[in-house]
Amino acid sequence: MAAWRAGAMIGPPAMRTGGIGEDKMQAVSGHAVSGRLAGKVVIVTGASRGIGAAIASLFAAEGARVVCAARTVNEGDHRLLAGSLAATVAAIAAAGGQARAVAADVSDEASCRALIAQAHAAFGPVDILVNNAALTYYQPIAEMPPSRWIRAFAVDVHGPFMLAQLVLGDMIPRRSGAIVNISSGAAIGPGRGPYADRTARGGTMYGAVKAALERFTQGLAQEVAQYDGIAVAAVSPSRVVPTPGTVYHKLVTGLDDPRGEPPEYMARAALLLASAPAATVNGRVTYSQQILKEHGWIETAGGRGVDTPGSGYSQI
Repeated sequence: MAAWRAGAMIGPPAMRTGGIGEDKMQAVSGHAVSGRLAGKVVIVTGASRGIGAAIASLFAAEGARVVCAARTVNEGDHRLLAGSLAATVAAIAAAGGQARAVAADVSDEASCRALIAQAHAAFGPVDILVNNAALTYYQPIAEMPPSRWIRAFAVDVHGPFMLAQLVLGDMIPRRSGAIVNISSGAAIGPGRGPYADRTARGGTMYGAVKAALERFTQGLAQEVAQYDGIAVAAVSPSRVVPTPGTVYHKLVTGLDDPRGEPPEYMARAALLLASAPAATVNGRVTYSQQILKEHGWIETAGGRGVDTPGSGYSQI
């Protein structure tokens, strides 16, 4: 995996040398903070744990006022996974940031509308939306109940559509904003047969929703290009990120699995896409280490998008 260690200074050149004086920088999980999102209003879905919590924390450290949304409000609310909105918001507050917890089910239109309304009431118009909330079931298609397939699309595709449509009401009049969709390497299909590996784990559904999300990303990016200052992009981990969810699904052995990629990489990649000039990232479908290395935010890189090709959409 790419060179990373706790406390390592990883960031764009302006953060590491020059620009802001080092006496004014704060190290947050190895990231030199420079206030890139000062005053911005951000919504991060799925912010109760894992990648979403890391994104919310970094964006708050960068000066954003963050609305953290998820279904798990308090520790123990989720019957299987650790993590909660309360914990994420408490950590942000302890670090001096601003955040609010909002219970939301992104698969439900009324809940999405309520989330936007609460964001407006708390902080004002939305500048950045990070669609991170996701649901998956690792089950072969022949065995999957249709209700699970429909539920996954409702959370992973319909939710980002509804929230994007709602925040565009804030972004289009100002001709400014960013929507970052969190995708997955699962969107990369296995290609045509014959197949040497006949032991597929049942990831077809998750691959389908993430492929749909990437197509949605580029289609919406083309639609908003006329407004110049709005960007829509997607990013996936270059390697599996150890989180409570990936541990539960046995994609990694634990939160300290050395084969994995730290959540901070995805947080930094999302930050880059959310703060770069719209024209440079609009329609981009990329991978964490690929784009971080490309912009000089990390020194070495590996995994999807670096050692192996990404999805078809990442090649366009």
